[in-house]
Amino acid sequence: MRIDIVTDTFAPDVNGVAMTLGRLCDGLRRKGHLVHVIRTGEGGGRGETIAASLPLPGYKEVRVGLPGPFKLRKRWTKKRPDAIYVATESPLGSSAIKAANALEIPVAAGFHTNFHQYMEQYRLGGLQPAAMAYLKRVHNRANLTMAPTTDVVDMLRREGFNNVRLLGRGVDTVFFDPAKRDHSLRAEWGARPESPVVIIVGRVAAEKNLPFAMECFRKMRERMPDLRCVVVGDGPIREKLQLENPSAHFAGMQTGEDLARHYASADILLFPSETETFGNVLLEGMASGLVTVSHDYAASARYIAQDDNGLKAPKGEREAYLEQCFTALQRWRDDTFRERARATAEVLGWDQVVDAFEGHLLEASESRGPVTLTLKERKKRPKRNFRTIFLSDIHLGTPDAKVLEVIDFLKHTRCDKLVLNGDIIDGWALKRGAKWRKRHSRFIRTVLKKMEKDDTEIVYLRGNHDDILERFLPLGFGKLQFVKEHIHKGTDGKRYLVVHGDGFDSVSTNHKWVAVLGAIGYDALLAANRVYNRYRAWRGKEYYSVSKAIKARVKSAVNFVGEYEIQLQEFARKKGCDGIICGHIHTPEDKQVGEIRYLNSGDWVESLTAIVEHHDGRMELVQYHDFMAALAAEVRTETLRPATPTGMVLSA
Repeated sequence: MRIDIVTDTFAPDVNGVAMTLGRLCDGLRRKGHLVHVIRTGEGGGRGETIAASLPLPGYKEVRVGLPGPFKLRKRWTKKRPDAIYVATESPLGSSAIKAANALEIPVAAGFHTNFHQYMEQYRLGGLQPAAMAYLKRVHNRANLTMAPTTDVVDMLRREGFNNVRLLGRGVDTVFFDPAKRDHSLRAEWGARPESPVVIIVGRVAAEKNLPFAMECFRKMRERMPDLRCVVVGDGPIREKLQLENPSAHFAGMQTGEDLARHYASADILLFPSETETFGNVLLEGMASGLVTVSHDYAASARYIAQDDNGLKAPKGEREAYLEQCFTALQRWRDDTFRERARATAEVLGWDQVVDAFEGHLLEASESRGPVTLTLKERKKRPKRNFRTIFLSDIHLGTPDAKVLEVIDFLKHTRCDKLVLNGDIIDGWALKRGAKWRKRHSRFIRTVLKKMEKDDTEIVYLRGNHDDILERFLPLGFGKLQFVKEHIHKGTDGKRYLVVHGDGFDSVSTNHKWVAVLGAIGYDALLAANRVYNRYRAWRGKEYYSVSKAIKARVKSAVNFVGEYEIQLQEFARKKGCDGIICGHIHTPEDKQVGEIRYLNSGDWVESLTAIVEHHDGRMELVQYHDFMAALAAEVRTETLRPATPTGMVLSA
């Protein structure tokens, strides 16, 4: 695979994200993948491109990538990757996801940092909902999001993030090794052989909870005056902490073998942060054979067994954490305790993490659209088997057509007959200069493939937006038929009249210019709706459809829908049919009025609905997200067989 990684931080930066990305890149390259890194910073070696960035105000060590949509599009047009991984949610990362979506390149995102939680540390707690809404908006544009621990995965899913996958972390136990203990280094710290040393590793910043760590050290020293403390790292509050804690040794930034020696030469690791998504420092301390004290979440929740290989306290409980620090003073000479920490780390290699990362990228590259099934589940190709599927009002050629979703729906279904009930292609919009995208052509290919491979009969009824077909009707090419109306005969003997329905809209029939103006107004309403919902997303609120609200609340709109339904039911009665199946008004419906059943398949602009006929003759109105969620749940709770009573099958 050709893989591009977009990030605001990469080696030689010293932080958990940069270290993780370095390991993932090296692992992918060893597997034979072509990996290119688009990053901020200076220099840039082979396989790297430097993106424009600015230092974060008050935090010069952190650089924020600036948006670069034109450069990214130019690169990816010339050298199209199979998948893109965006590691950071900066303007650079957001623009990378947008560019990938525009070029229809699969993109995965990484959730490495709890930026929304940092707000409280910097006295901006009121902005947390807005920060979370921004993160959700960025990540939900990607095919999937990778998070490092199960509790982060669960948190993101609760917040409404789509398609979240677990991607753990590893540690190099050859590099971080107790054997690298350096007595001369300990002497520089003022530590005697029998003196315990506390080490604190990480960015010296407010979000890492280091003032509390220094408070714990001072109270520990009251009980053991010979205790020493070493702080490894740099950051905006280092100078302040150094002035307040003259007895602590601030070693600054350490890398490579020097970092490994610092870990191995200490005895107790204090890891007080409450904002980590994972916490690589904890695994590095365990690999170095230290007694670790952490909060019970992220990596600690997953790998620390209390009083067995480490010490931990509930998140947010300062007194409980301090008690564990006192316990560490009693356990620092316990070789068995420290050996168990080392043994836990020894099985957490990076090879398994790289394999999982590769699998998630393959999942993104194969899906290219909304993902509701894992890679393993998609390999089974689950499909729901129907006799007939009725779709209408896809409006190919418009920016609001949910093409990826309807393609995904068709790929997870099999049917004997597919009825495309009008307004599949929006000729009116194309005449006004709308752009035909590659995904629109992909829908056409998907339909033709069903006809070729599944031997599906295709019936295309013209609508008002694709009324150019009127002059050619009826027209047939083997299994593909173009007609104005269609009588569908169910297996239960019932007859359904299938029409688009615009003939029963007096405006569309008698005043086409008014209907065209109405279509322009509707497109403008959808454009305004997009802007309004961006604001709602920023506020952390759910999607709201203005057009649906108008249809439901404006009296004239309600009356129009009601009269439209009555006229179509009467027309079906005159044709000697038991029901009517239509579209046109973008209002999905399934109801029985007297002897006539009224079915409206809705649209693939807002409602994302279809009518399906089961093999026993039952008609059902299905909604895309509900359909895919039910399919995923069924796959995960039962073993797939060649055919099941519910109609689930495996494709060939």
